[in-house]
Amino acid sequence: MVAALRAELRMPKLQSPIRLWPGRRLQNCCWRQEPERVISVAFSLPEVMSLLSLLRSRIATVALLVAGVWSGGLSLGHAQKWVLLTEVPDYTWYAGCFGTASGNLMGFWDRHGLPDLYTGNAGGGVAPLETFSAANKDVRSMWASKAGVDGRPANLPGHIDDYWNNYRSDTDYSYEDTSPDPYVTLHRPEHAPDCIGDFIGLSQRKWTNMAGECDGNVDAFSFVYWDKSGRRRSNYTSTNTTGELTPDIQSGLRAWSRSRGYEADVFTQLSSFNSERTSSAGFTFADVKAEIDSGYPVLCFLQPPGEYSRNLGGSMTRGNPEIHGVLIYGYIEDPAHGITDSVVIRTSWGSGDNQIQPWSNLNWLGLYPVRGVIGYHPKPKVRTFTRGNGSISLSWDGPSAYLMDMYAPPGTEARALHRYQVEASRSLTNPSWQAVGATTTERSITVPDCCEDFPFFRVQLLPPSQ
Repeated sequence: MVAALRAELRMPKLQSPIRLWPGRRLQNCCWRQEPERVISVAFSLPEVMSLLSLLRSRIATVALLVAGVWSGGLSLGHAQKWVLLTEVPDYTWYAGCFGTASGNLMGFWDRHGLPDLYTGNAGGGVAPLETFSAANKDVRSMWASKAGVDGRPANLPGHIDDYWNNYRSDTDYSYEDTSPDPYVTLHRPEHAPDCIGDFIGLSQRKWTNMAGECDGNVDAFSFVYWDKSGRRRSNYTSTNTTGELTPDIQSGLRAWSRSRGYEADVFTQLSSFNSERTSSAGFTFADVKAEIDSGYPVLCFLQPPGEYSRNLGGSMTRGNPEIHGVLIYGYIEDPAHGITDSVVIRTSWGSGDNQIQPWSNLNWLGLYPVRGVIGYHPKPKVRTFTRGNGSISLSWDGPSAYLMDMYAPPGTEARALHRYQVEASRSLTNPSWQAVGATTTERSITVPDCCEDFPFFRVQLLPPSQ
């Protein structure tokens, strides 16, 4: 029986090749990736799963293209779960790994309910899904603005102009430069913050003794103020000894959202396998699943364990440590095929789909393990309200993510995750909010005006369990 089953599973062969991206040796983790080295072979399904398990244990970097599984007529058998959030951008590296990773995150939300996050020229004002196309490259101004790009006047310096000593092209730039920022050396005013990079402190060479770890930020680098106990830190901001706000990724993402007209809750937390934690708390794989199942991608901060600064030469003896930023947008649980507690990520290199990493202390992408995560939960914002002729109409911006089950039968549609409830109250002093109409996954609703003595209305984003 076993022999017959194996023979049946081995035929037919996969029609599409398995592509393997070995861990790359990079001089610097945020550098552009080397040209991909691709091994094109044909495997049977058991060989694929065996190879996947072997690679995960050896190099922890796997890219699996599964289209051939279905085209070849194979079944994955008793798989458990492989879910992905849909339409997640996959931008190529530009002006920093966390600039790019944050661009992927905010591009996702621009496409899923928060259209004012990006309003530039690329994609007709909608954040595109990739930046390989020349027509889409202007979206990069969302995280790194530049004079003369994406509608910005040529005589108005932006992020690149003020903080990079050189950014002539996508292959010629001052990576890890430690010299003073150009706006300082040119004796001109620093531009007002207008992109993600500005708000998260990216490449700003003016911060010292950040959390007692390092000075920064050198070109392409950024920082996070972690709670070293391992507990979750929400909506945190830090100031220096003079009372000046010292931005990091968490506080910057929240501040940038506000600059675009939205509110958001942002948290950071060390990973559950990070040995620097002083308590048992930490971001677990169960937390990963909860975020994805609720519709929220998660940023991951990769960093060498125990490396908190580097001697970068000259006066920069405590410069930023090596880091890399990626975005989790799915997860896999398939013990039957040797895949347990694994996540699917955007690498910040434009590496394509199904980049799979184990949720463990192994190095990701041939670089470093996950030190911690940054979670981002945007809130709804009412756009229009009309009342008359016996009805009430509202429209709003807000999270509107969809989850796809990769093991579902062909033709299964992605599932809407965010649901809303309109509520009304007679007063804002000790308010008593009452539901008006049914819950909806849409971002607009018209309901009969049943509550003429209720002058106050709001839109509530419901918890995932409701």
